[in-house]
Amino acid sequence: MLKGLDPLLTPELLMRLCAMGHGEWVAVVDANFTADFLSQGRPVIRLPGNDLLRVSRAVLSVMPLADDVAQPAAYMQVCGQPQGHRTAAQQALQDHLVKLGLEPVRIQGVERFAFYDKIRASSLIVQSGEATAYGNALFCKGVILNAAADFL
Repeated sequence: MLKGLDPLLTPELLMRLCAMGHGEWVAVVDANFTADFLSQGRPVIRLPGNDLLRVSRAVLSVMPLADDVAQPAAYMQVCGQPQGHRTAAQQALQDHLVKLGLEPVRIQGVERFAFYDKIRASSLIVQSGEATAYGNALFCKGVILNAAADFL
């Protein structure tokens, strides 16, 4: 056990997040997502029994969002709904991102099939136990400029 780390951050998940470079994307997907098919050999880490917000909070507790990307966070848009519509799970995630200091305009709603394309370009897929449809998000890893200062 390590102190100060979210208990959802398994050794493998920490290793994979640490190995990612800035500008790489991590996907947090729901329980019904076709993670193995879309991963195309990239790692899939499963955290069943945990919803989208819980898993995203754990990931974002150790991974900074990119400052140099216009929209470093994204969610899958609900088909047949107007732009900006969010499920309860997506709204909870947006509220958390705003609490972290991310402006709402920097959180992108992505059409379902375009979201699948973005998943194919991600470095890591984390499959949550989110049971609601469209409980999927993407986060772009940023840079920690002075890791020693963050540690102290």
